[in-house]
Formats: sequence, C-alpha cells, structure tokens
Amino acid sequence: MSSSDHPQVAGRRHEFVAGAKATIPLIVGAIPFGILFGTLAEPSGLSALGALAMSLIVFAGASQFIALGLLAAGAALPVIVATTLVVNLRHLLYAANLVPKVRHLPQRWRMLMAFGLTDETFAAVSNRYLQQQDTSQAHWFYLGSFLAMYGNWVLCTALGVGLGELFPDMTSWGLDFAMSVTFIGMVVPYLRNTPMWAAVIVAGAMAIATATMPHKLGLMVAALSGIAVGLSLHLLKQRGADNGEVEAVETVEEARG
Repeated sequence: MSSSDHPQVAGRRHEFVAGAKATIPLIVGAIPFGILFGTLAEPSGLSALGALAMSLIVFAGASQFIALGLLAAGAALPVIVATTLVVNLRHLLYAANLVPKVRHLPQRWRMLMAFGLTDETFAAVSNRYLQQQDTSQAHWFYLGSFLAMYGNWVLCTALGVGLGELFPDMTSWGLDFAMSVTFIGMVVPYLRNTPMWAAVIVAGAMAIATATMPHKLGLMVAALSGIAVGLSLHLLKQRGADNGEVEAVETVEEARG
C-alpha cells in the first residue's frame, strides 16, 4: 500500500479539501475587500510592497483597513498598533472557544492555527466541530480553510495593487453588505434551539445599539451580551431538564413503594 493510499493520509486529505470547500462562500464574499484593500493602499501612503507584506504577515482584513485609514490620517505607529489590537480583541473569544478542541495538538500546530484564526475560518471550523463527534483530524480541516482564505486574501491584494487605476471609486459600491449577507447565510442554518436564537438576536441588537462606540468596541459588547444571554438560557434549560428527570425518578420510586 502506497503512502497516498494510507487511511490516515486519505483522512487528512479529505479534511483539508472539506475545509477549503466550506470556506468558499466566505472567500467569494471576501474577494471585493481584498481587491479594495489593494486599490486603497498606495493612495493612503502605503507602498505596493508594503500592502502585499501586510496581507502576508498581518492577515487581518478589518485591522488592515483601519491601519490604512490611520496611516492616511498621519497617525503615529503606536496609535495604529493599539487601535488594531483593540479591534482584534474579538479573536480572544474565538480562541477561548477553540482551546479545548486543540489542546492535544503540538505547539507548532497551535501557533499556525493562531496565525490563521479569522472570522471566516472560525465560522467554518465551528460548524465542523458541531457536525461531527470525531475531531481528531479536524486541524487538517482548519488548515484547508485557513490556506484557502489566506491565498485568496493575498491574491486579491495583489490584484488590487496591480489594477488600482481601474477601480478608483470602489468604496462607494457598498461592498461591505456582501460579507454581512455571507455570514448570515452561514450562521442561520446552525441555530437549532432557543438559547442560540436568543444569543444571535441579543448580539445583533446590541451591535446596532453600540455601533457608535469608538474602535469597534461595540462588537465586543455585543458578543459578550449574546454569549451571556445564550449561556444563561442554556443553563436554565439544562437545570429544568435535570429537575424533570429527578421528579420522574421520584415518581417511579413512589409508585414502586
């Protein structure tokens, strides 16, 4: 049996391809943003090489756009770094969710996964963990999702840099709507119970209510509010189920007595 026919190798390949496929809808939504970033880089004061380097090394769409805006406004480097750090605080929530699922992996894998942790990959990988009990090879799914998203982002940045003259006014096209619709389409099919729906509704309402908060801090407030409500309802539901089981056992015992 050749190494390519080994069941473990075939399983890894299957997971890798599945991860890339699961991310395709999000990749489609991200394409305009990657091109837009490339077209805005040089007018904002960032060289073409700097734009490519940022996408290769930073790989964080929202932070890159914010950095461009601050750079164009003449902000100091510490301000740019601090602002992008605040914007990316939501990744702490993602990481906290994934830690129990990747604790068994060696450090080199966890470092790679930390670099590749984006909104899109987290959405795809979260669904993978929800759908299947066996997660021993799920890090290959993660790798497929990450590399697909990473390659797309870098390629689109390069396209934007090279074709910037052809897209002088892309910021007025309303492209931000495409990514929002894509995420909604990915999330809604997995809302299976009342706590999940409550978490999403509360998070959405809080995101709207806190939209004017500086540095996108409203996203953190909305996320934490949704988690708090969803977890509270889940615990109440679980407690009710446990109480029901206890009452059923007591009823049976009384009937036997």
